Amino acid sequence: MRVLAISVGKPRTIRYMGKDVPTAIYKKPIDGLCMVRRTNLDGDEQANLKAHGGPDKAVLASPVEHYSFFNDLYGQEPFEFGHFGENLTIEGLVENEVRIGDQLSIGQAVFEVTMPRMPCFKFGVKLGSSKALESCIATAKTGFYLRVLQEGSIEAGNTIERVKTDVTAPSVEEVHRLRFFDKRNVGEMQRALQNAALSGVLKNLFAERISELEAN
Repeated sequence: MRVLAISVGKPRTIRYMGKDVPTAIYKKPIDGLCMVRRTNLDGDEQANLKAHGGPDKAVLASPVEHYSFFNDLYGQEPFEFGHFGENLTIEGLVENEVRIGDQLSIGQAVFEVTMPRMPCFKFGVKLGSSKALESCIATAKTGFYLRVLQEGSIEAGNTIERVKTDVTAPSVEEVHRLRFFDKRNVGEMQRALQNAALSGVLKNLFAERISELEAN
């Protein structure tokens, strides 16, 4: 397991359906060491801090294993690392194998898996097709967010060591399917809520759903 690329970018404005929309999905790989902070990587920013960034979503990782899938559907040329707006393009860790709460040591930094990416329309804009968003959600090829437990420098080529895992914790893919498809599974949502590492936004979502289902 290793990091293939580290990508960062600043917000820019794009034109979408007749409106100016800020986005930071356009990221480019960098060379050399990059400092990991509690809420971001040096050189990287988010455009919408309500939906992105913060301690629970400080860093976005995406498996390189998904590149060929999306490239075959929507690419005209091979995608450059960072194409999906991820900070870390990684190899050897995919959503059905990574669990909420897994702790990953990379370089001098330590990360904790908090939630699957919750893709929005900008994913489709970036790939040039609104169907790309549908494909991402349907396949759970989303990537996942990381909380920073220990700041430090990292660089492309670093190995990824899983230093903590809990086999009873839900996988990233299982949480994704609870979010989008298995919306009435109270038992699995309660199981997810027992995991302290789960992001606040999903804790609130699942708690609200359970309350509504139990009230009806």
